[in-house]
Amino acid sequence: MTESFKYQGDELELFQHAKNWKKYFSRQIKPFIKGNVLEVGAGIGATTLLLNDGTASKWLMLEPDEQMSNSLKKKIEGKEFPINTQLQAGTIDHLTETFDTIIYIDVLEHIEADAAEMNKAAALLNPGGHIIVLSPAFQFLYNPFDKAIGHYRRYNKRMLKKITGPALQIVSNRYYDSAGYFAALLNKVLLRQKYPTIKQVLFWDRWLVPVSKIADKLSFHSFGKAIIATWKKSV
Repeated sequence: MTESFKYQGDELELFQHAKNWKKYFSRQIKPFIKGNVLEVGAGIGATTLLLNDGTASKWLMLEPDEQMSNSLKKKIEGKEFPINTQLQAGTIDHLTETFDTIIYIDVLEHIEADAAEMNKAAALLNPGGHIIVLSPAFQFLYNPFDKAIGHYRRYNKRMLKKITGPALQIVSNRYYDSAGYFAALLNKVLLRQKYPTIKQVLFWDRWLVPVSKIADKLSFHSFGKAIIATWKKSV
C-alpha cells in the first residue's frame, strides 16, 4: 500500500449486505476495542459504522485510496459517523501518534509486506493495547475472487503467529464460519467465480452464517472461511 494505492476490488458495497456475518464477528472483537482506535483501511466506512459505537475516545479511519478517502471525508462532514470519528488519508507510515486499539478488518491480506505492517502497528500500539485482524482463512482456498480483489494471501494460525510483532502476545487466534468454508471450497473447485452474486451473498449470510454460529463451537473453531486474531502488547 503506497501513496498511489488504488483499491482494485468493488466487493465492499456487495458485502455490506452481510448483516448476520457482521453481527457475528463484531461480537468477537468488540470487547477489545477501546480508547484511541485506529482502523486501517476504512474503505467505504461500513466497518466504522458497525464497530464504532461512540464510546472510543477517538476513532481514526486510515484510508490510502484517494477516491474512498474523499468519500469518507464527505460522510464525516455529513455527520454520518459518530462524533469521535476522524480521517487520515494514506498508510500507517504517515502516523506518529499511538493507539490503544488497531484493527485490520479484511485488510491485512491486501498488504504485500504484512510482517513489516505488523511491526509498524506494534510500534504505534500503547502498552496493554490490542491489534485485531480479521482475514480470509486457508491459502488452499485462494480462488479467482481473492485474486480479483487484490488478496496476496489467505491466512492460517501459523502464518499469523509468524508475523507477530515486537512485544506482542496472541490473545486469541481462531477460525470462524465453518459452513462458509464449504461454500468457499465449492467456489475454488467448481464455480471459480471472480465475484459472488448478491443472491449468493444473501444465501450465505442468511442460511450459512447461522449454521456456523453453532458449528464453530461444535468444531472448536478448528476450521472456517475466516480467521480472527487478537494480540496484546506487553505492559
